[in-house]
Amino acid sequence: MSNWKFDAMHTQVEFSAKHLGMMTVRGHFAEVTATGDIHPEHPERTTVEATINTASIRTHNEQRDKDLRSSNFLEIDKYPTMAFKSTKLEMTGPDSATLTGNLTIKGNTHPVTLKVVKYGEFNDPNMGHRIGYAAETQINRKDFGMKFDMMLDGKFIVSNEIQINIEGELLEVAEGVTT
Repeated sequence: MSNWKFDAMHTQVEFSAKHLGMMTVRGHFAEVTATGDIHPEHPERTTVEATINTASIRTHNEQRDKDLRSSNFLEIDKYPTMAFKSTKLEMTGPDSATLTGNLTIKGNTHPVTLKVVKYGEFNDPNMGHRIGYAAETQINRKDFGMKFDMMLDGKFIVSNEIQINIEGELLEVAEGVTT
């Protein structure tokens, strides 16, 4: 018997939004903790939880990062983390699934559904047994209390729709082994 854990060194949570309806601004969260009860043979039993440090937001622009940490958006002083907790995993194909759960940002919790794709498996004595995956969803930031809606020349400075993309690896850990 074995357990699976998320490899923190190989987990990425990225997001993107449109600026003035034209350019896509991309960013990521540098500090993500994910845990789960993973069942590759019985995926419907799988549960996943993730916590993200909101102050760890990075968009390659320090002023924009500061704005995103402010009360207009993530309000990190009041809400230092955001969280996801799965409620159901349904297989949609041999290497695809939908993962439904509750996402909490700024004290607002809403259900979200992620499309999940298994990228593959890798088994090596040095690197261990790994499963690579990707997940994506889209949220409306206003649902989560990010009400900033300044416009310039009839265009929103920041789109309401936020695309979320996650990639990572699960690592098999033998029963009784701690890492």
